[in-house]
Amino acid sequence: MDFRVLNWDTPFYNNLHNLMDLRDETPSNKNVSVPTQTYMRDAKAMAATAADIKEYTNSYVFVIDMPGLKRGDITVQVEDDNVLLISGERKREEEKDGVKYLRMERRVGKFMRKFVLPENANTDAVSAVCQDGVLSVTVQKLPPPQPKKPRTIEVKVV
Repeated sequence: MDFRVLNWDTPFYNNLHNLMDLRDETPSNKNVSVPTQTYMRDAKAMAATAADIKEYTNSYVFVIDMPGLKRGDITVQVEDDNVLLISGERKREEEKDGVKYLRMERRVGKFMRKFVLPENANTDAVSAVCQDGVLSVTVQKLPPPQPKKPRTIEVKVV
């Protein structure tokens, strides 16, 4: 098989990297057309976190690879009653004496994904399991609404 290495040292990727690492130097540096540091950090974290979403008869399952993360490094929340937020942080390993990195390609830092849940998602029935570096978040579906039965209104004589 022919495995090719992408050349990340091209001007395009350098400019993209510089754009994603924008810093607001001073509060007076506010320019409406320039994205804020927080926005760029969140966009970078969301773009780097791939997810699979499966729909089953009774549930939705969100699957995200999280190798090497501990339970305390991952947060699963429901916000605004219909947004599933999966976030956390992969920390850099402690450097040991006499060891120097020749290359660091594994991603470290914060990650985050937000998913707007469908109307039939039961946000009170959410569970999360991390096994073998794969996080699976299950959101149960609400049962379909029962058809309304006709009701009889008593007619009163006045």
